Amino acid sequence: MKWNIEYVKEAQRDLKRLDPYNRKIILKAIEKTAERPLPPPDGIGKPLGNHANSKQCGYYKIKLRGLGYRVVYQLVVEGETMRVIVISVRDDETVYREAERRIHDIKPSI
Repeated sequence: MKWNIEYVKEAQRDLKRLDPYNRKIILKAIEKTAERPLPPPDGIGKPLGNHANSKQCGYYKIKLRGLGYRVVYQLVVEGETMRVIVISVRDDETVYREAERRIHDIKPSI
């Protein structure tokens, strides 16, 4: 069963900024993950923990090592939605700091 994919506005902007080659690969990885977004053994998602002053338990990541990108997403059980929070370069401090900022911004609307 495939989960619905939803992008926060900033994640949509992240996608638009990518060159077409990287965008295609990242979209394919997101689609594949949406089929089984939970962590193993039931899925392929990788859970996030707390990183350098940011609390991101309950969120997940997709690592695209070959491209040097990382996608951070949240699972919304009601409606079975995979909400993409950030698509950024695979630099821990940068991507997690941006994810923390965006999570904080969207929390009131959840």
